Amino acid sequence: MSQVLYRKWRPHEWGEVIGQEHVVQTLRNAVVAKRVAHAYLFAGPRGTGKTTTARLLAKAVNCLEEDLSLRPCNHCAHCQAVNAGRFLDLIEIDAASNTSVDDVRDLRDKINFSPNQGRYKVYIIDEVHMLSTAAFNALLKTLEEPPSHAIFILATTEVHKIPATVLSRCQRHEFRRIPVAEIVSHLKTLAKGENIRVSDEALTLVARQSTGAMRDAISLLDQLASSGQEITLEMAQNVLGTAANQAVLDVIAALLAGEPASGLDNIHKALDSGSDPRQFARQIVDYLRDLLLIRMGNADQIDATSEMRVQMARHAQSFEISELLRVIRVFNQAANDARGSWQPALPIEMAFVASLVQPPEPEQEAPARRPASPRAKTVQTGATTTVTARPAVSDATLDEEPGDEDEAPSDSPLLRKLTDNWKKILDMVRQKNPNTYGLLNSSKSRRLKNGILFLGFASDILKHKMEKDENIEIVQDVLVQVLEEQITIRCQTSTSMRSELPPNVDNDGMVATALNDLGGEIVDIQ
Repeated sequence: MSQVLYRKWRPHEWGEVIGQEHVVQTLRNAVVAKRVAHAYLFAGPRGTGKTTTARLLAKAVNCLEEDLSLRPCNHCAHCQAVNAGRFLDLIEIDAASNTSVDDVRDLRDKINFSPNQGRYKVYIIDEVHMLSTAAFNALLKTLEEPPSHAIFILATTEVHKIPATVLSRCQRHEFRRIPVAEIVSHLKTLAKGENIRVSDEALTLVARQSTGAMRDAISLLDQLASSGQEITLEMAQNVLGTAANQAVLDVIAALLAGEPASGLDNIHKALDSGSDPRQFARQIVDYLRDLLLIRMGNADQIDATSEMRVQMARHAQSFEISELLRVIRVFNQAANDARGSWQPALPIEMAFVASLVQPPEPEQEAPARRPASPRAKTVQTGATTTVTARPAVSDATLDEEPGDEDEAPSDSPLLRKLTDNWKKILDMVRQKNPNTYGLLNSSKSRRLKNGILFLGFASDILKHKMEKDENIEIVQDVLVQVLEEQITIRCQTSTSMRSELPPNVDNDGMVATALNDLGGEIVDIQ
């Protein structure tokens, strides 16, 4: 049986450890100065070299090379025994399966025996946070006053679960996630040594998928290489279940245009093509993070083609920074939730919909009420007021207010012309700028008053996006071409278009509820 790549390429010398120079240098200096501690704690993410470094330290303290700066030499009998896994004085314990106090007591009883081969007995306890409280307590005295021939190296991915009493007895070293560039460089060396044909784009994808864990990156490359074919970006995406960049761009474009149907459709297409929901959410978060870096003036930190940078700059300018932060948080939550959901696609779907919904202002204690239709007929006689409400008409129609003298009447030639040519106007705007078209098409109401076209939007974010100069200019130019008249455009949100309640009507009563919450409108007051 062939050996898996991450074991075959495990570092055997200090210089082969990738991305943990701060730890390696400290340990090498300790070996040279003969100041090796009796207990170490290696903490950090999985696959970043904790166990490998522990074995290197065990090999270095038992190496037979006289020059301390050359340890481990990998040539002496002790080094070769460690490399072959037959060095009796290196004891590795998996705390996940040896969690009881009896296991630790057994270790404590045996630790007093002298080493069999080397100078030191080295105990590597992996995933030490899995030990029970009683087991930790049994380990404390040994950690504080171990025999002179014993060295403990505790490794954990969850340092916050280690009791403070244990932490205080260990020399602690933090292992970091390995940068993408260093992972790619190492994978290139590995691929060349194993005669694996792989494109640079595929290696970058693998490195990003590993999230800073070298072992994960090598395992993914091993998985891809098992096909025996050249590893291309497309092949890597298919095997690893990642979506193409275009799917992410389509979702973001739908988000900016305020088109929920289009956004959900693009999400489903990506998932139907084999993308993992959690991974797709992570890709969206990565892209949004890049947009945030652009907005903050750190575009040089982004790894993208020139064409992609142009698209990203356009998207970045369409987001307010506060809104971008909110959307990142929403999709990041989806990336964490997708794994445990009974419906894997639901978290990312909810994240997209939640991103479209404008959160209420901090001072609001209740959800904003749905605005009443502007159409109303008001008559008041005597001291008695009677209000009759009926359901509002569709917000998608051109609304007018007959009671307002400045409002264009329903038979106005300009209003009729605007209504008849609205589809043509949308098509022309689409040709000039698809984003502007998406925003214009998302307007919920349109009113013509004193030569001003009022566009109503469901949220402040859509209103602010439409109000940008480039969008307004495009729409106004198209209106001049179609209507042959100069029309001013003003944008409103639904809350700004609410009509006031008539006199003598209780703000918290049934009539107010019918008008503002149920979409009713006033047709008569007596």
